[in-house]
Amino acid sequence: MNSLIPADQILAVFAALFAIAWFGFWAESKPWGKTLTGAIWAILLSILLSNLGIMPQSSPAYDVVFSYFVPMLLPLFLIHADVRRILAESGRVGLGFILACFGTVMGVLVGASLLDLGEFESILAGMFTATYTGGSANFAAVMQSTGFDNSSMIAAATAVDNLLGILFLVVIILMPASRFFMQRYVQRNYFSDQEQSLEQGENQVGGLSLAAALTFAMLVVAVSDLTVYLLNLLALGIDFSLLRYLFITLYSIIPATLMPVQMKKLNGGQSMGFVLALVFFATIAAGANVATLLAHAPILLVFVFIVLLVHWLVVFIGGLLLNRLLKKQALKLSLPELIIASNAAVLGATTAPALAVARGWGTLVTPGILVGVAGYIVGTPLGLLIYSWW
Repeated sequence: MNSLIPADQILAVFAALFAIAWFGFWAESKPWGKTLTGAIWAILLSILLSNLGIMPQSSPAYDVVFSYFVPMLLPLFLIHADVRRILAESGRVGLGFILACFGTVMGVLVGASLLDLGEFESILAGMFTATYTGGSANFAAVMQSTGFDNSSMIAAATAVDNLLGILFLVVIILMPASRFFMQRYVQRNYFSDQEQSLEQGENQVGGLSLAAALTFAMLVVAVSDLTVYLLNLLALGIDFSLLRYLFITLYSIIPATLMPVQMKKLNGGQSMGFVLALVFFATIAAGANVATLLAHAPILLVFVFIVLLVHWLVVFIGGLLLNRLLKKQALKLSLPELIIASNAAVLGATTAPALAVARGWGTLVTPGILVGVAGYIVGTPLGLLIYSWW
């Protein structure tokens, strides 16, 4: 579809994405907009502009965001990461991720049992199991492993996955704003480290500190990519590319833990991370083609809605029931922990930490990456298992 902003005008597309991010920050600062958060406003505005033909739904600029902005976002926000607290939080998020994977499998089985998906039912069941236990990389892997090449069905499935995945993201981002939900889970503080850092340094940004923060982020990504490249050269039969974000996390938290005094001088990094997070959300929302979805995929729309509904029930209602069984308060799951785990399963290792950044849950950024990487590992085998069994 042609758009007012041509897809090949890279700087113009970037201008639109950063303008959407700016609008998200501005709307969040107003009484009428703070409930939805800047991430939600960025998502909604991007969907509107792309489907009205103002922004393109695909562009080389979006590839730049996915390939370069997203990896940089993580070290920028992990500049002041406290690895001791990260380790304390990761276990509970991992437990929530197990719930999320179970919820996805149950949702696929319920949806495929209730609906007739036609001759491609087993493949679709496997593909959506895979994509909702680790993201779209698993979706493509199952598609290639099964030799599925029906272009019209692939396009419809991709459209449904993109749009309902984004709507699901909107739902879980809104949940913490509800007192009804928050009061039913254990309460924990994920803001203190980040807020203290912002108050003490992030408002004192200079050219020197900002250049240092950006250099650090680029260096971390470059060394991580070099590590992946060298490991792949060893030809161990493993695609280490899936572990890219794990290496980025590792190389970010090592200096943040060993050199905390020096890292505190990198003011401005977290603020830049917030900006890139909203640009990222605007980018993924721009690809949601509502017209294609409504025209070609009504049965898939219902199927994926059932999958995500059952997933949501298992994660958030199941999480409440699990908390009642757990005796120790330290083991009980909070709502933010379940949200990050669910996000990592449904949308992958990139959106989970981005959501943590957007919500200000500083200590949940790294756990989100870790369970997202776990999703890359288990998602494809699980999807192929469901495909073969069904």
